[in-house]
Amino acid sequence: MAKEIVKVAKLQFLAGQAKPGPALAGVGINMPEFTKAFNDQTKDRNGEPVPVQITVYKDKSFDFKIFTSPASYKIANALKLQKGSSTPNKQKVASLTLKQLEEIAQYKLPDLNTKDVRSAMKQIAGTAKQMGVSVEGYEEWLKEGKN
Repeated sequence: MAKEIVKVAKLQFLAGQAKPGPALAGVGINMPEFTKAFNDQTKDRNGEPVPVQITVYKDKSFDFKIFTSPASYKIANALKLQKGSSTPNKQKVASLTLKQLEEIAQYKLPDLNTKDVRSAMKQIAGTAKQMGVSVEGYEEWLKEGKN
């Protein structure tokens, strides 16, 4: 028989650096147990932001699932940006290559709602556009492919 789910919480911590605190207090789990398990599983991700979904059961036990880092973080990291543009439609802050776009799309693929790399690249390109980041050769790439 399946355990009864009491709560599902979506949080984000830096890899290997989760600590007991207010964000976890509201979830109602054993905070030291979670932080130790989370930090052990993410220690090789060098302090990048890691989204996590925590499922809490009636008996106070829990499971958690770790996701890939946000696309915006990966884009900013690839281009060594502090932040995106405050006016992305008017001011471009950087440019991604198609190769960088594909690498980020491959990384994000497990968490996206597609298994097609081309579709994933389009989703990541949309995130880049919202950050004021252009993608070199993107329009030509779209035209040559089968959308």
